[in-house]
Amino acid sequence: MNPQANLIFIISLLLGTTITISSNHWIMAWTGLEINTLAILPLISKSHHPRAIEAATKYFLTQSAASALVLFSSMTNAWYTGQWDITQLTHPTSSLILTSAIAMKLGLVPFHFWFPEVLQGSPLTTGLLLSTIMKLPPIALLYMTSPSLNPTLLTTLAILSTALGGWMGLNQTQIRKVLAFSSISHLGWMAIIIVYNPKLTLLNFYLYAMMTATIFLTLNTIKVLKLSTLMTAWTKIPSLNAMLLLTLLSLAGLPPLTGFLPKWLIIQELTKQDMAPAATLISLLSLLSLFFYLRLAYCTTITLPPHTTNHMKQWRTNKSTNIMIAILTTMSVMLLPISPMILTIV
Repeated sequence: MNPQANLIFIISLLLGTTITISSNHWIMAWTGLEINTLAILPLISKSHHPRAIEAATKYFLTQSAASALVLFSSMTNAWYTGQWDITQLTHPTSSLILTSAIAMKLGLVPFHFWFPEVLQGSPLTTGLLLSTIMKLPPIALLYMTSPSLNPTLLTTLAILSTALGGWMGLNQTQIRKVLAFSSISHLGWMAIIIVYNPKLTLLNFYLYAMMTATIFLTLNTIKVLKLSTLMTAWTKIPSLNAMLLLTLLSLAGLPPLTGFLPKWLIIQELTKQDMAPAATLISLLSLLSLFFYLRLAYCTTITLPPHTTNHMKQWRTNKSTNIMIAILTTMSVMLLPISPMILTIV
């Protein structure tokens, strides 16, 4: 793609995100979401592969439907209350429609079907944008409207997302699809706590975005898309593969690593809210996703040739690892000890 066009699309993405998260009026928020959608479409379909075109079409249709629902919910609220302010979403029907619209935008169950397909059809760098920055505006809208949302509905969506995200990721061999189901599972953790402690949702999102960015950038460096090629990629940059193992375990939420922090705090907050059964259920369901993270981690570092795949051994590359990946990996693995400081900032 032409570098100038690429730059325009990236700037439009940042502009759309900024407009949505800084607006008070529903129409401005909707405009930001539309700019975002239109800016990411060329980045999804830039390879001109039929699967990329299909992914762009699916993305456009689902996001258009979700944007129409956002507009419909805000108009219904304005009709009944006379308010266009985002924080004044007080009508229950509007709140219900908005929750459905945001669930569709994010890819929460039962509106999750588009997300793995779109991620599978996109390049890794675009997949990174779809999994991180494109999720920020809808989460910001949920954050602003959190006092008037329906807790029962969100808890149901969250538990279903964690269950299906873990369950459907078990049988995948394409790494982008595994990461898509991982994203759905993490969104469940964010959705369950948004009504009770919205700041925890934001903290969870920031840490999830950081760990996912690390994994996508690492996979982009070693040029791996499938589990079978991941098995032979350890000879390219062995140190990077060792750090990928730790980042995957951190994304799974294992205790000494950064990913454990949001899970720990969410379980603690749910217990304070007398929701111990929900906390227990969502913790048990996260074991499903732990299985496929362990499978990825096993393929990353513990498989040595000779093995069953017919791939040849890869040449070790001389290029040095990007400093960005080094910083992100360190943060993805080692932030748990400074969690008190993170909590005071948040």
